[in-house]
Amino acid sequence: MSRTFIGVLAALALPACASGAAAESSFYAGKQITLIAGSAVGGGYDLLTRLMARHLGRHISGNPSIIVQNMPAAASLAATNFIYNTAAKDGTVIALIQRGMLLARLTNPSGVRFELDKLNWIGSVNSEIGLVVAWHTAPHRSAQDLFKQELIVGGHAGVEPELTPRLYNALLGTKFKIVTGYNGTAEIALAMERGEVFGIGDWSWTSLKKVRPDWLRDRKVRLLMQAGLQRDPELKDLPSALDFVRNDADRKMLELFFTQKTVARPVIAPPGVPAERLAALRRAFATLARDQEFLVDAEKSGLEAAPLSGEAVDRVIALIAGTPAELAERLTKAIAPAGQSR
Repeated sequence: MSRTFIGVLAALALPACASGAAAESSFYAGKQITLIAGSAVGGGYDLLTRLMARHLGRHISGNPSIIVQNMPAAASLAATNFIYNTAAKDGTVIALIQRGMLLARLTNPSGVRFELDKLNWIGSVNSEIGLVVAWHTAPHRSAQDLFKQELIVGGHAGVEPELTPRLYNALLGTKFKIVTGYNGTAEIALAMERGEVFGIGDWSWTSLKKVRPDWLRDRKVRLLMQAGLQRDPELKDLPSALDFVRNDADRKMLELFFTQKTVARPVIAPPGVPAERLAALRRAFATLARDQEFLVDAEKSGLEAAPLSGEAVDRVIALIAGTPAELAERLTKAIAPAGQSR
């Protein structure tokens, strides 16, 4: 792993610094915060949004109520554009968006109506490891089989289940065949059960454990490869995609793509939120990492929550925003659909 990315991971491990002794504003007393879920009801992002909504308010001075509004269109692109351009900038509207928005300028430049480094980053609910998952009827038994024979996987346009296997084909030489048009991992999972496809090229390990525990228990699927800047401790013997990179340039590209897994469940506020209110939101979010009620609720709900502070997320955003143009261009070409240039 390159020194730059090792440095980022080390920085993320540091505790968030105190933001000063200034008292929180009483602005939020009697107020209601709208927490937008940039995802459909029932998925991992939605469940974590609702978990956060149940606990965040009591850590904000004034104890505002929090309601959840789903805005799933275009895999959080609509939600992120809304937050940046339209949402109230007084600290009463925030959003938990899909991590693909971190690289949306590369993956969907025509649809982006926001500047990544001008959004206000409150934190991230957790980090993630992605998995290549094959249905038990597929002939694939190991990561090496991905290079020998075609695996038909379900795709969701513009997000990881489609972008990741496309990138693996371009950089690693895997043989994924992507059937696009599914609206999220829930639909792809049903397609696997129906025999329409035989796997998924990138599914969150935490989500798989939550929504399809029977698949793991009954060995209905095989885990072939993991994706992330570091291996998951539960999957220490499962090969990483980074094990198969062929040169340093490709490694840097894959590491850039995997940064979004470090900030896997990002929470944002609009630009222009008054500094003291943004600080109050960031403090409240950082407190969730030590909130036993929140952590117990997450465990009972079958969700994994390990909040990263806004300051930690800022460091990742700065890294992405400072990506050299040549590297960004190579990544954009690698994840573009066949026959399409960006």
